Amino acid sequence: MRLLLDSFWRSVAYCLHPRVIVLSLLPLGLMIALAAVFGYFYWDAAVAWTRGALDAWPLLASFWSWIGHFFSGDVTAALAPLVVVFAATPLIVLVSLLVVAGIMAPALTRLVAERRFASLEQKKGASFLGSMARSIGLTVLALLALVVSMPLWLIPPLVLILPPLIWGWLTYRVMSFDALSEHASPEERDTLLRTHRLPLLGIGVLCGYLGAAPSIVWASGLLFAAAFFVLAPLAIWIYTLVFAFSALWFAHYCLDALAQLRAQRAAAAVSSSAVEVLDASAAASQWSAP
Repeated sequence: MRLLLDSFWRSVAYCLHPRVIVLSLLPLGLMIALAAVFGYFYWDAAVAWTRGALDAWPLLASFWSWIGHFFSGDVTAALAPLVVVFAATPLIVLVSLLVVAGIMAPALTRLVAERRFASLEQKKGASFLGSMARSIGLTVLALLALVVSMPLWLIPPLVLILPPLIWGWLTYRVMSFDALSEHASPEERDTLLRTHRLPLLGIGVLCGYLGAAPSIVWASGLLFAAAFFVLAPLAIWIYTLVFAFSALWFAHYCLDALAQLRAQRAAAAVSSSAVEVLDASAAASQWSAP
């Protein structure tokens, strides 16, 4: 419990670090850059294609003519840019978050290691490609679990339990592994993940519940179209900040646990050596006795 609470408040404090704030703003900058590039090359073509699709849809023809009685302009011409924006935004956001997530987790782990565990030996227990393959495999399993469990979401209490539990399990398995990949050996990592399974799973589940907060802001942006361009970036920034907090919490907990494990093993080795020296001394005394 001491390790859990200590790593929690340290992670909250680290969220105010300038490097963490800059990293949390990266998705917004990347999203703006991607939107500018795609807008420059594909905006006119995308709007024209969307307008043609809206006009060509027979089921909506009567609806557009009915709406036209209330507006003087061309309804599909005004609606097409909004459809393009609403359709392209999730894709741009997803690409931005995936890129930044791949950058943030190692950078935040290095920040914690530099500031708190500079003397902790790096044993390079996992490669980057191995870590990525493991993360992709676990993500696929979590998505399958979500799909299989969807019928149970109709039961009111379970919809508040199963999704955060599944995402918490995924967060725990991925982030704890990544936090230890540079510093722990495979044997040390397996020992820590087995010994601290429940606290790490608890951290993952709590972070899973925190990750639901940006979804509320994002949904508000979809419901209130006028505020979409304010609420959507706000939701992205909150989500990135939650991700940063989660990575920091796992880094503080796992690296502290690794340092304690090595300290305990070093103390046990010293005690064992001392016992062996004493035994050798006693045996030598017996042989030298007349």
